[in-house]
Amino acid sequence: MSDEQAQQPAPPPQPEPEKLLPGVKYIVAISSGKGGVGKSTVSTNLAVALAQSGAKVGLMDADIYGPNIPMMMGVSGPGGKEGEKILPGEAHGVKVISMAFFVPEETAVVWRGPMVHTAVTQFFRDVLWGDLDYLLIDLPPGTGDAQLSLSQLVPMTGAIAVTTPQEVSLYDVRKGLRMFQKVNVPLLGVIENMSSFICGHCGHQTDIFSHGGGEQAAKKFEIPFLGRVPLDPAIRECGDAGTPIVVANPESPQSKAFAEIAEALRKQIEGEGGAKSGASIGDMLKKLKEPMGLN
Repeated sequence: MSDEQAQQPAPPPQPEPEKLLPGVKYIVAISSGKGGVGKSTVSTNLAVALAQSGAKVGLMDADIYGPNIPMMMGVSGPGGKEGEKILPGEAHGVKVISMAFFVPEETAVVWRGPMVHTAVTQFFRDVLWGDLDYLLIDLPPGTGDAQLSLSQLVPMTGAIAVTTPQEVSLYDVRKGLRMFQKVNVPLLGVIENMSSFICGHCGHQTDIFSHGGGEQAAKKFEIPFLGRVPLDPAIRECGDAGTPIVVANPESPQSKAFAEIAEALRKQIEGEGGAKSGASIGDMLKKLKEPMGLN
């Protein structure tokens, strides 16, 4: 070791993962291989559907470069401070934190990887989440810095992949699933969004983005297929208005689809066999120790 190296200060100690979120029972990442598949829409409605079932839920917007969870949830900022901790905002029974709370509207975030890591760390360390049953983390598209930071910082319960049925989306989501496998994050399942469109005038069903691709991806990876959400303008309209469709129209078929997915996720995590593959978290943790022979 050179004299110059010996004089370098030691890096600050990293917080122990289990101490970052002591009151959170389950931490679930929601990912997509590419943008435009409705991942954030799924995240908001799934979070609210879990809250409507009686769970204590938090939603972390980890899409540092394109944070739009606050707009979809109808929350404009954090809830203040308590001591040195930031209180998350709250809407529809869900606690929310996002980079959008801390940068001016329409300002681009141009950060390198270490700064993204720091931001994600602060969302865990400096936010007073309190006791939660579920903390859902809306990740940016792809397999970049936020995903790696997340896998290093906290013990993940698992990850969900959101995809549309079309092959171009499935191609990318498969890469995302393999990324989580490489960092030993269990795969909780696949959600197929924009599954089909039913005309409000004639009732004809059109598979605009094909059909069944999400279920096929789940079978390929031997993980649960959590459910499908139809393509419907009302879902987009409610998101733009800041009131997720599960709140605006809880009896709609779209809301019922989200409620069913939330229940399948709950049963999957708690080992009740709610998802179609029947695989449990324990089964997946055992599989992670085995060599992966995926093509």
